[in-house]
Amino acid sequence: MLLGALTASGVLLVVYWVITARRLSGSGTGGTPASPHLAIGFVTNFFDTLGIGSFAPTTAVFRLLGLVPDELIPGTLIVGHALPVLTQAMFFVSAVEVDPLQMILLIVVCVAGGWLGAGVVTRLSRRAVQLAIGGALLTAALFMLLGMVGQIPAGGTALALTPRALVVALVINFALGALLTLGIGNYAPSLIMFSLLGMDPRAAFPIMMGSGAFVATIAGVRFLSAARFHRRAALGLTIGGIPGVIVAAWLVQSLPLAALRWLVLVVVTYAALTLLRAGLRGEVPAPQSTVRPVR
Repeated sequence: MLLGALTASGVLLVVYWVITARRLSGSGTGGTPASPHLAIGFVTNFFDTLGIGSFAPTTAVFRLLGLVPDELIPGTLIVGHALPVLTQAMFFVSAVEVDPLQMILLIVVCVAGGWLGAGVVTRLSRRAVQLAIGGALLTAALFMLLGMVGQIPAGGTALALTPRALVVALVINFALGALLTLGIGNYAPSLIMFSLLGMDPRAAFPIMMGSGAFVATIAGVRFLSAARFHRRAALGLTIGGIPGVIVAAWLVQSLPLAALRWLVLVVVTYAALTLLRAGLRGEVPAPQSTVRPVR
């Protein structure tokens, strides 16, 4: 049933995407994705499947290369990464055992948070988005650093939460769903939360991936309806991202990821600081590439 619901949410997103593309067909902002868009989608989703995350690195690259206007970054991340994250969820939900009722409840509250959060983000100004994403990236960098220095708890062995722990997890997962729409991934904070609550970290994976997939597809509908996303960049993330997930899931056994994680941490921190500086100064930087935003 959960796999069927995931499929249905993906179909819903595709339908809205087609409707939006037809509605904006005369705006002159369509076209096929450029090579950088496809490459970013493949690489970020490849390493997202391995646990590095895709939202923060994608934001950092968009910011460094000037590919997407700041105010369109949250919607582009959600819409573009939705189907690759859904593909990841298909793998993890099928492969890892976890209490099904608790998983469904946790996913539902996360989606509710994402739906409400997307409604707020689509109305934010450029400066507000710059400050929000900058803060979110610094938070993501902190969680990355905690994991890299071994400060994330190892977790327990339980495949289900106690009733009290489930209440705590539901509240936190609602907040994480809202934060997802700002571009802060739920992987690291979810892993910390479930580990502290005594759950086997492996059992947390289908919950994290399922939550991320549903939030991205459902919240993506709101960003599509508001046209608050970069069409070519989002399409590139999707087309490049799905093969990246498949390659990582089936072909990769082990990679020396430690050095790469430190590089990602540096890039993400730099992007966060530049966004915060721009937001505090009220700067309106023009995109450096020929890719034009949807208006």
